[in-house]
Amino acid sequence: MAITSLTLSSMCSCTWLQSSPPPPPPPPPPRLRACCYSSTQLSVLKTFTHIHSSGVIACLRANSTELALKAARAALSGGISVLEIVMSTPGVFEVLQQLVQEHPTTTLGVGTVLNVEDAKNAINAGAKFLMSPAMVKDIMVDAQCGEVLYMPGVMTPTEILSAYDSGAKIVKVYPISALGGSRYISALKRPFHHISVVASQGITVDSVREYITQGASAVVLSDAIFDKEAISQNNFNEIC
Repeated sequence: MAITSLTLSSMCSCTWLQSSPPPPPPPPPPRLRACCYSSTQLSVLKTFTHIHSSGVIACLRANSTELALKAARAALSGGISVLEIVMSTPGVFEVLQQLVQEHPTTTLGVGTVLNVEDAKNAINAGAKFLMSPAMVKDIMVDAQCGEVLYMPGVMTPTEILSAYDSGAKIVKVYPISALGGSRYISALKRPFHHISVVASQGITVDSVREYITQGASAVVLSDAIFDKEAISQNNFNEIC
């Protein structure tokens, strides 16, 4: 079966998407700076809302441009609606451009963005969001009145509050499995109930419900969706 003809119902490994828990009540709208109430910031709000309603960000790493495109197409056809392509993927910007052409309404972004140059290249390629494992201040500054949602990585309460005070509309708690998993999200949300968080690293399909229940707006799923062995064998029916 061609990848482009795959559907949610025909990919049995994607049936978990149909039974995923509904996301928690919508969080307060992200803060927009006084200079930023424009059509560009409306696109940021749309991306923010889509990520929250989806509850899952699929994170793709691949060893070649060809494999990345095939794996991404399989996941998108299987029901994934928010996709992050990691910077280490060869031809990451070319892959993104192609997927944007094929799926113009899908929320596509780039992950592990560590500098402004890569951020600008990702935006030019059509990224709707950027993610980093830590807060990159120069990217944060540029994102304030831009049309792309930036999700900086954080670990500690101090880092979460610092990112929020710097303008972050949502933060990525990473590496969550080393920090206590869903219990850590629950603990963070007590003082920071007004800050939207995404949980990232080492999360399985079976634990998605728990993370959402404990207060995460979304989770990042990598190997849980993009099985490395399946990709290496060109078995894209196993994706998702």
